[in-house]
Formats: sequence, structure tokens, C-alpha cells
Amino acid sequence: MSDLFCSFISKDLGIRENQVRNTLELLTEGATVPFISRYRKEVTGGLDEIQIGDIQDKHNKLSEIAKRKVTILSTIEEQGKLTDELKKRIDDTWDLTVLEDIYLPYKPKRKTRAEAARQKGLEPLATLIMLQRENNLLLKAEAFINDNVPDVDDALKGARDIIAEQINENERARNLLRNQFTREALVTAKLVKGKEEEAIKYKDYYDFSEPLKRITSHRILAIRRAENEGLLKVSISPDDEECIEKMERTFVRSNNECAEQMVEAVKDSYKRLLKPSIETEFAALSKEKADDEAIRVFIENLRQLLLAPPLGQKRVLAIDPGFRTGCKVVCLDEQGTLLHNENIYPHPPVNKVSEASSRLRKMVEAYNIQAIAIGNGTASRETETFVTQQQFDRKVQVFVVSEQGASIYSASKIAREEFPDYDVTVRGAVSIGRRLMDPLAELVKIDPKSIGVGQYQHDVDQSKLKKGLDQTVENCVNLVGVNLNTASSYLLTYISGLGPQLASNIINYRTENGAFKSRKELMKVPRMGAKAFEQCAGFLRIPDAKNPLDRTAVHPESYHIVEQMAKDLGCTVEELITNKELRSKIDINKYITPTVGIPTLKDIMEELNKPGRDPRQGIKVFEFDKNIRTIDDLRVGMVLPGIVGNITNFGAFVDIGIKENGLVHLSQLADRFISDPTEVVSMHQHVMVRVLSIDLERKRIQLTMKE
Repeated sequence: MSDLFCSFISKDLGIRENQVRNTLELLTEGATVPFISRYRKEVTGGLDEIQIGDIQDKHNKLSEIAKRKVTILSTIEEQGKLTDELKKRIDDTWDLTVLEDIYLPYKPKRKTRAEAARQKGLEPLATLIMLQRENNLLLKAEAFINDNVPDVDDALKGARDIIAEQINENERARNLLRNQFTREALVTAKLVKGKEEEAIKYKDYYDFSEPLKRITSHRILAIRRAENEGLLKVSISPDDEECIEKMERTFVRSNNECAEQMVEAVKDSYKRLLKPSIETEFAALSKEKADDEAIRVFIENLRQLLLAPPLGQKRVLAIDPGFRTGCKVVCLDEQGTLLHNENIYPHPPVNKVSEASSRLRKMVEAYNIQAIAIGNGTASRETETFVTQQQFDRKVQVFVVSEQGASIYSASKIAREEFPDYDVTVRGAVSIGRRLMDPLAELVKIDPKSIGVGQYQHDVDQSKLKKGLDQTVENCVNLVGVNLNTASSYLLTYISGLGPQLASNIINYRTENGAFKSRKELMKVPRMGAKAFEQCAGFLRIPDAKNPLDRTAVHPESYHIVEQMAKDLGCTVEELITNKELRSKIDINKYITPTVGIPTLKDIMEELNKPGRDPRQGIKVFEFDKNIRTIDDLRVGMVLPGIVGNITNFGAFVDIGIKENGLVHLSQLADRFISDPTEVVSMHQHVMVRVLSIDLERKRIQLTMKE
């Protein structure tokens, strides 16, 4: 079976069969996707985490189909209908739709009209009609009249029910109709009477029709959401008359009384059985496709958010701004530890401006503050203006930080465990400050769905979304790596090979024994086995470790290679890392072995050149236009600076420093044609936009990035 699966996956993904086989072997042995993509390049032929994840998904799907086949074969066998030919067809089929079509005639059914007719003994009459040779059908039908079949009409009706079911179970009929749906079906939506007010946000879909093959994923999701809310009636349908005509050409082969009965049976089969069945199938397929598209966008947005530039280990003052309740201010040290918190009231209605200024300057001085983080919610612009007008005793950078999900974190179990003695406002402000220092370390504490990126995240397949988001978080955490001596339990959970239990054990060990001095010491952590150590060690850094390689992404299994390089050059490993000239003398070809090839050796050299380097870019200060405070300040034609706050597959939402974000539609992102916004923009990118239109009533702003 595994060879067959490898062959299928290879053809499907365009990846060589031996790469697929080797990857599946590693996955079966318990290796994680990040570990395989980073440290087993020779084995996989350099596949990245996306390709490895795809191999895993395809293998899981094929395994599910294999399980389904076992059920189908045993069900048909129990009925005594499993022929060698049928068994071969099922064994050879790996398309789930085809498999279910083969199984349909044998699938146990609740009592259908056709089954009732069979019990009345009308199957021979149905067979006679389907042959379409009988010219005196009414006379033949009389022979079937009995206590359960009062007259000829009832006999013919029962026979037609049997024929209708057989047509519905006919693979050719189902594929014919699928072809029609694929080519010609229209998605239509109509407003449910009396729901005009409730459905106002779906106004664009009150009387909507679009070809299924062209409809975008966000429209499918919007329509389906409105349907679930009982606001729209939705259908997917090709031209009924054309479909019936094609089916008649397939099943009606004579011009006699039997043919007339066949025409009626075809129409009944189409309307009552076939069309509803195929419509359900296509509704599910279009929803699945829309889900996949929305999840893809969500995953990419999340990846960019998690890999947003960090400020790094600086002393930060963070402000959660507000008007009436004041601004909550917290001071954090380089590790993000809370040192101080208080409220200041620089805005109306309290207006204690001079007191707030004095308190802020004293905090910056007392806690040796190097940067200020301001949440981008209510009163953000006013607070930013207030802060930037202050004269501090040193240069202090000011950043506006996204608050999305901060309130979710501040009320969470994680926040209560971190700050049991503080209320939600303090926790929220701490989260804002820590996001500036290290977005990744802070955002992993929040359910990705609450971070506020993507589209229709509550409408898509939740298990598929969760799996995709969890894998993205894991990939990002392992790409960056973490400091073993400062990482939180929540961050460690995502490290390859760890999980909640081992992460907790590491924290407990650290609390009891102090900071880790080497990666080797990890083996003393309870339940840390050789396999878990192999999977996690390369992603855990110890910045002040005695062994310089413990500070890098070089895996402990490769330390001997670097040690040999240093020995050959007559220097220490430390000297090799710090001396570029020494490294330039290394010929990596000398260190190739049956298990270590050029990819690993290149990675090692790259790491020695920039040991422990954070792959994320440096952070930049950003300023909004000081003259724009509300939507009323906007004018068509204005050119403004903005930050990309969310990306969907129909465009990008840009924060221009007011409550409402503006939309740069897909068609307005570039002077050339683009099909995917991520070709042009990324999350938190600084952009210049021009105002195209302002809808004050609906609070909608259209922007452009053209020209």
C-alpha cells in the first residue's frame, strides 16, 4: 500500500517518489515537519515545510479512503453481491466520488419509494419498461394488479419509482449531471421575505446570480453565512430543461409506450433524486474550495504577523490608551517583566495634562525606558501626539502597536496565571509592550482566530482552520528559535518535539535548578527522551552557553563536524565562529559523509557566519498624517501613509490612523493585473494610499495604491 500511496502522492504533488517515501518514513518515526525541513534535507531532497505538510495531508486522505473501502467491501459482501469484477473496481479506485458512486446501489437505505414498489413485486415491470421493447405495456401491467397494487396506474407509478432510483444510481447519469454543473451551474441567492432590515449587510446579494465556476470564495462564504442566518435562500443549478433533455437522450431509446414511461421516470429522477444530490455535492465542494482559499489567506496573514519585526530586549513603557478611564501605563524590563503600573489622564474629560506629562517623564527616567509602545485602539492618536510632544532626558522611540486580541489575552487563563494579582487593564498593557519586544512570543498566547486577521474565520471548517493555524505557529516558532532560559511555557509548547507536558517540565526544571548552561542539560528534564531531544534541541538557544554552538541553530548531532573543522584549522570553535578569514579556508566537500551532505554543510556554514541570527527584519518607526483624526477629515484625492492591517483575497485593509480602515480593492493594489493581494502587500507593511471614495453613511473608505 505504501508504494502505491507514494506513487499517487508523487504524481499529485510533482515530487519525486523517493522524496515522498523518505519523508513518510521520517513522519512515521515521529519526526516533526519543522525538524524534517531544517535538519533532514539530504533525506527529503530539500523539501520545505509546506511540501512536507502537503505529503502528510495527502497520505492521511489516502489512508481515510483505504478505511472507507474496507467498510464498503464488507457491506457489499454481507449482501452476497460482491463479484470479482466489482471487488477489482473498488480496489483500483482512489477517487472518493467515484468510489461512492460505485457503492450507491448497494448502500443500505431507509425505506424509499422504489423499495416500497419492489416489495409490491413491481421490479419485473420496471425491467420490462427499461428494455423499451414492449408495444402493449398496459396489458402487461395488468398482470401486476393485486391487493397492494389496485390498478394499472399504480403499477406503472411503482415501476417508474424503481427506474428513477436506478437512474439516480447510474454512474453515467451522475457524471453527465456533474459535467453540466461544472460548466453551466449558476449560484443564485434571493432575500427571504420580511428580512430586509436584518439582512442589510448582505444587500449586494438580495437578488444575486453568478456562474459557479467564476464565483469568488469570499462571496460563497458570505452567501452561505446569510443562508445559515435564515436571511437568504441559496441554490446551485444548471439549466433544468437542458439537463433533462441530455438524460432523455441517454436513457430513452424507443418511441413506444415504454419510452413514454421512461421520459416520466427520467424527469422524476432528475428533480426528486439526482439534482438535489448533485447540488448538495457541489455546494459542499464549492464551500470546501472557499474554505481552503480563506484558510490559505488567514495562514499567510498569521505567518506574517508572527514574523513581524521585533524591537528586541529593550526596556519598554507600554500604554493602553483611553479617554474617560485614562491611559493604563506599565513599565517592563528587557525580559518583559512588569516593574511598575499606574494610570495617567492626559485626555478629556479629566484633562490632567501637566500631571500626566510629569508622571510620564519620571517613569521614563526612573525605569531607564528605551522605547514606548502605544496600543492602536480608542484614543491612540491623541496619546501618540501627547507622548511625542514630551521632552524626555534621552532619545526614546515611540511605536503604535496593534491591540488585536489583547483583550482576549488579558481575560485568559494564561494571563491570570502570569499576573494573578493584577486586573485585565494591566495585563492588556503588558501584552501591548511585549508585542513590541517580541510579537511571536506574545501572540502565541492568543488563539489565532482572535488576532483579527483573515476573512470569515468563523464560517470555515474549524478543524481544518485550527490544524493549519497550529502548524503555522509551530513553523514560525521553530524558524525563529527560542531562548531556552527566557521562553514561556506557551512558546516552548510549539517547539518541535515538545508539547505542553515537556514544556511545563522544562519550566519546572529551570525554576528549581536555575538557567540551563548547555543543551545537553535538557536530558535531565523529566520525560525528555532521546527522540524528543533530537527533535527540539536545534531550535532551543542558550545565548550565554559555554559551548558556542549551543547559541546557534547548529544541531548537536552536527557539533562533531564543526569541532573537526576547528581542529583541522588548529583553532577553537569560538575562534572559528568569530573569525571570517578562518571560515573562508574551509572546504566543505572534505566533510561529506554517507549521512551528511552539502545541504547540511551549507546550513552549518551559514549559521557560523551569523550565529543565532533572528531571521526577522528590523523594526521601523511609523507616523500617520497628523491632520487626519476622523473620517470627516478625509477628502477624495488625499495621499496618506498607512499600515496594512488585514489581507483578504479581494484586497487589503489599511489603517490610516482613524477608527475606520480603508479598503484597497484587488484591482487597486497595482498598475498591473494581480490575482492575489500577497503578490503586492504583506501584513503591517508601510504603504502610501490615495483616497478614492468616502461613504460616510456606511463608514466605508475606498483607497488605491496605483500610481
